[in-house]
Amino acid sequence: MAAMASAQARPPMREAAREIAPRDRLIVGLDLPSVEAAEAMIKRLGETVTFYKIGMELTYAGGLALAERLVGGGKGVFIDLKLHDIPNTVAKAIMALRGLDPAILTVHAAGGRAMLEDAKAAAPLGTKVVAVTTLTSLDGNDLKAIGCAHNAHDQVLRLTELAKEAGVDGVVCSGEEVGAAHKLWPKGFFVVPGVRLAGGAVGDQKRVVTPRAAIDAGASILIVGRPITQAQNPDAAAREIEATL
Repeated sequence: MAAMASAQARPPMREAAREIAPRDRLIVGLDLPSVEAAEAMIKRLGETVTFYKIGMELTYAGGLALAERLVGGGKGVFIDLKLHDIPNTVAKAIMALRGLDPAILTVHAAGGRAMLEDAKAAAPLGTKVVAVTTLTSLDGNDLKAIGCAHNAHDQVLRLTELAKEAGVDGVVCSGEEVGAAHKLWPKGFFVVPGVRLAGGAVGDQKRVVTPRAAIDAGASILIVGRPITQAQNPDAAAREIEATL
């Protein structure tokens, strides 16, 4: 019933989500413990970075108010809450975020087609809704442990096809799968996290690529957190990554 009701209210022009400018291909993940720490990082990065991701950690510390200030200041904002619940709950959560006017927001593809359809219906026309396929911290062994019969590559493609059919704007996947996902969905919007410079620390990520490799494979935008926010000179680190693009 939820999917049917939302289908009747769904805006007719799904393609109306705003385009992401080339200079905004690098999105810095503000995965920091407080709004104060995030604001200090934004100040250090200055005009080098025009687009920021606010995820669960910062949201729970008051980050949605920061998101509103960023949008008001002309910055792009990506709300990364990876919503995953029954369709009605996800739709209402997205409606509660409408006032922020995020450029991009995330839901979990594993929530199913009805949830994805309702998420897109609830989002403002200018907001891209992208579906998380398989977390970059997971590999084949992890997927097997949670009962998934597919390897990471096949699971990403399976969920990319579902997202495409549901009418959302794109998916989140690792750089290892983005080429195949792009081939499957040439007009999709592809968000690639887990990006690391050659020789950089991998941390808790298991499927990583360099920024240039991700873009060459079909990534629309890159999410980079710790390689910038934990660098001795975050501004220089951001500029180094931008230079590779």
